[in-house]
Amino acid sequence: QVNFVESGGGLVQPGESLTLSCAASGFPFSLSDLSWYRQAPGKEREWVATITRISTTGYAGSVKGRFTISRDNAKNTLYLQMNSLKPEDTAAYFCKTNHFGINYWGQGTQVTVSS
Repeated sequence: QVNFVESGGGLVQPGESLTLSCAASGFPFSLSDLSWYRQAPGKEREWVATITRISTTGYAGSVKGRFTISRDNAKNTLYLQMNSLKPEDTAAYFCKTNHFGINYWGQGTQVTVSS
């Protein structure tokens, strides 16, 4: 079955960086489009970034220029490099794919940006 294990979250100060990882299994990773989403307390889950199977990338306006999504197909791992973090980036971050029409989500990793 499809499984994701996210890691790399934590507490950082504004302006600092973090890299999230999402180790995947149970589906053809290298052939799949992959995304990061986030959900802040009391808010709806929102799209952050996508990387296609041919490594084309797209970003939400709020993170463009600060976040970088990447993938390592040899390791079946998705990454999100987050620079210049802001308090408004505080959220649980989730990786996601769609396999045979079904959306699969990781369990989430918490990122808190606070001074």
